[in-house]
Amino acid sequence: MPTEIRIKKGLNINLIGAAEPTTSKAVPSNVYSLNLLDFHGLTPKLIVREGAEVKAGEALFYNKDYRPMVFASPVSGEVVEIQRGPRRRILSLRILADKEQKPLAHQPLDLKKADAAAVREFLLKTGCWPFLKQRPYDLIADPDSRPKAIFVSACITAPLAADINYTLKGKEKELQAALSALAKLTPGKVHVSIGAGADSPFAGLQGIELHRISGPHPAGLVGTQINHIDPINKGERVWTVSPQDLVIIGEALLTGIYNAERVVALAGGSIKNPKYYTTRIGAEISTFLYASGVNEKNFRVINGDVLTGRKTRPDGYLGFYNNTVTAIPEGDDYEFFGWTKPVFNKISTTRALTFSWLHPNKKYNLNTNTNGEHRAFVVTGQYEQVFPLDIYPLQLLKACMVGDLDEMEQLGLYEVIPEDFSLTEFVCISKQPHQEIIRKGLDLLHSEIG
Repeated sequence: MPTEIRIKKGLNINLIGAAEPTTSKAVPSNVYSLNLLDFHGLTPKLIVREGAEVKAGEALFYNKDYRPMVFASPVSGEVVEIQRGPRRRILSLRILADKEQKPLAHQPLDLKKADAAAVREFLLKTGCWPFLKQRPYDLIADPDSRPKAIFVSACITAPLAADINYTLKGKEKELQAALSALAKLTPGKVHVSIGAGADSPFAGLQGIELHRISGPHPAGLVGTQINHIDPINKGERVWTVSPQDLVIIGEALLTGIYNAERVVALAGGSIKNPKYYTTRIGAEISTFLYASGVNEKNFRVINGDVLTGRKTRPDGYLGFYNNTVTAIPEGDDYEFFGWTKPVFNKISTTRALTFSWLHPNKKYNLNTNTNGEHRAFVVTGQYEQVFPLDIYPLQLLKACMVGDLDEMEQLGLYEVIPEDFSLTEFVCISKQPHQEIIRKGLDLLHSEIG
């Protein structure tokens, strides 16, 4: 029987523009791109050069710190551009896709006979290993380590995020293969969290520890689930993987082919007909963005959800780990004496001239305005109202800002990654960049302690 976990602290941000449960095939993108910003802390070494012809699933570059870890091309075609930054650091690779796709075929893995070493080798050579992330530090998992457990969150509570139960419908075979393989990589359990009362494709799978999560956001964040199921102590590691990436891993195990296909939710108040599109990792967002129509000229495209996604251009490319693209109005206007008037059309955790608490189920069309300017950190108790982890959020943020390694360790930085502070950043009246602060703290801790 699955265990029941109830999250009490948090905040549901109800926005208009959720994707309708219908799926269309996106127009095939002419160019696909892998953005190195998606792989934090990675030092890439190129395998291909501009002008090279590659197959779908063929290695483009590898991890300098671990040669067998390769990163595969989402499509077959020609490498037309390798964009570089300062000190010739690689920023992105662009591939001009073939009209007829040519996949690179590997020998499928026999999961009944394969041991942990065989699974690890297969995931590395097929380009599936980068889907595995590790905590602490929120980096690609170290293949030489053994995590105490592996976590999958199939309960998504972020605003306007893709409905996992819808996008994974009919993918039980691939999910079972991936989870069976990952179970060989840990001496512990594979924990899968699903929504309470949800008809989840994970509900009937074998070899997993199932949990039913209920409560407001961030109940669906894997960090919240780790904290309530098996917290991370100093010296321990856990791995995480997202449900949509399990499908790619499972298909590679069963067929030997790296299929970078994604079902993406196009959502947001700026979209006329929000829905789902079938596309590929690294595809041009414009290939499905304008197919649903936009409500205004001035809008922001977010690669991911509104709390943790990255701002991108309409002609940008789908992120490696993303299955949501959000478009909301650009907040570049200002309200005259906005801070002195009663507020009816915004969400707030306070009751000072705000009334969203009277309508908890109301949906809002929020824009990107921060509704205030950057100011000093003040103690309000707001973070603790929406932060369900057994951690002092304000104290940890301040420890990261001053670089106090001892305090960062003692206050639980090993347990969190930037997305765990996305909600505290949303409610922050000081307008502090919480996720950026946590990211810098994690980088400092990793460089000093490892």
